[in-house]
Amino acid sequence: MNIVLCGMMGAGKTSVGIRISELTGMRWYDTDELIVQKYGSIPSIFEFYGEGRFREIESEIVREIAKEENCVISTGGGCVLKPENAALFKAGGGRIVFLKVDIETLFARTGHTGDERPLLKNTSFEKMKALLDMRTPRYESCADHTIDTNGMTVDEVAREILKLFALDDRGAR
Repeated sequence: MNIVLCGMMGAGKTSVGIRISELTGMRWYDTDELIVQKYGSIPSIFEFYGEGRFREIESEIVREIAKEENCVISTGGGCVLKPENAALFKAGGGRIVFLKVDIETLFARTGHTGDERPLLKNTSFEKMKALLDMRTPRYESCADHTIDTNGMTVDEVAREILKLFALDDRGAR
């Protein structure tokens, strides 16, 4: 079984994924990191090839890692919004967990990161809220579980996920 973390940019998918990996010994992958390793910077891909090409590359990465077993996968904010990607994760034995967080927390974490996160370039609180409002129902519809992470530490979220799947902190059931 794979644990696939989804949610908005800044929801904590990378930090929580790393922590689950540390607690369980499961391998950890980050789809955005794999894209950077193979194709270069995400802002450059967006600038020179557009979001459409980025999403194609993202799906290619998903096809590769969805075949892995017993790993934790932190996805990019838009990754599972493409039904094909969510289906690939599930077909490969993945259980999708939506890390839900409120707009105030998200904006505090990411409102200044437009240079690193192309979809947040020149963003405002209102634009980010509109993106969150549009994406949340889609995250919820593809997720097997939703965790409201507001007020929780990374460790608390990771341990909540371990409880969901009856995993101890070495990955055993």
